[in-house]
Amino acid sequence: MYQPAITGTGVFTPELVITNAELVEAFNAFAEKFNAENAAAIAAGEIEAMEPSSTEFIYKASGIEQRYVLEKEGILDPNRMYPRFRQRSDDEPGIMTEIAMDACDKALKQAGVSAEEIDLVICAASNMERAYPAIAVEIQKEIGAGGFAFDMNVACSSATFGIQAAADMIRSGSVRKAIVVNPEITSGHLEWRDRDCHFIFGDVCTATVLERAEDARGAHWLIHSTRCATQFSNNIRNNNGFLRRNRPDGMKDRRDMQFMQNGRKVFKEVVPMVSAHIAQHMADEGWQAGDLKRMWLHQANKTMNDFIGRKVLGREPAPGEQPNILQDYANTSSAGSIIAFSKHSDDMHPGDKGLICSFGAGYSVGSVLIERV
Repeated sequence: MYQPAITGTGVFTPELVITNAELVEAFNAFAEKFNAENAAAIAAGEIEAMEPSSTEFIYKASGIEQRYVLEKEGILDPNRMYPRFRQRSDDEPGIMTEIAMDACDKALKQAGVSAEEIDLVICAASNMERAYPAIAVEIQKEIGAGGFAFDMNVACSSATFGIQAAADMIRSGSVRKAIVVNPEITSGHLEWRDRDCHFIFGDVCTATVLERAEDARGAHWLIHSTRCATQFSNNIRNNNGFLRRNRPDGMKDRRDMQFMQNGRKVFKEVVPMVSAHIAQHMADEGWQAGDLKRMWLHQANKTMNDFIGRKVLGREPAPGEQPNILQDYANTSSAGSIIAFSKHSDDMHPGDKGLICSFGAGYSVGSVLIERV
């Protein structure tokens, strides 16, 4: 058995930013147009008028101030309200692979590892741009990795589930070095015309290099333990898929073909589930709340993270113990906890312990107990 370790991380951040003010302006223009076009039906009580959004509402609901996106003109066009990506030929890298290459390059450089040494690539994300061939195999080809590759989708928990899969294979000896990549183009599955969720997501890509601790070429993180859990729920859902055209109303512009959630139920059910999962994982490994120097939680909602932090630590987290990045990045699905870890871990010292945890649709939750070396 071998000791797995995290030796490098990388983050690709798009150049374009949409502020809350820009988003509100576009949404309210769409809502005004919708209400005008449907005035008779609204007056008859057949449909409800769309309420305007506001920057105050967005920040209070989420703690988000802006988000990075790969394309913004289409999103901010009241007559469109979704990204406008160019058509790519089958002979050029897909858009997920393109952003993955940047994140992988950064992670590999930090680890001091060449792509040729990688013998496992996992593309773990909430959505894949095609069914097959696997995005991971394309990433493997473009970065020049060896071994094998596969895709994984556990929605917002994909990164930690991918880390567990890679760590287990390293521990068993079936692979020596792995990279887990999380290309999240969440702007593509968000319904930007829905007031309750139009502000939630942003685009990004993260990558994490894992290898045997004995092979590490610099400061690294021992993976002491990983744990994953799932519990089925319809409260976060996207009904799009390859069978869509086969259904009677499959080609209609159905609302449920994009991101949907019952936010209140999600908050009520996920917070205790995640808190209990973390507490049990730590207890089983003999870790106490006081052992944790830092928690890098899934970046979906500041209030949710604050509740989990208090539950786990038994007190209000001190500044820096539970870093948030969603004010700048918004919810980036599986990549959120890895962004927080990548940007807020360099100040940790040998012997410091921490927790990476992500959670989301499914429900799913994954936790990783690590120690700086």
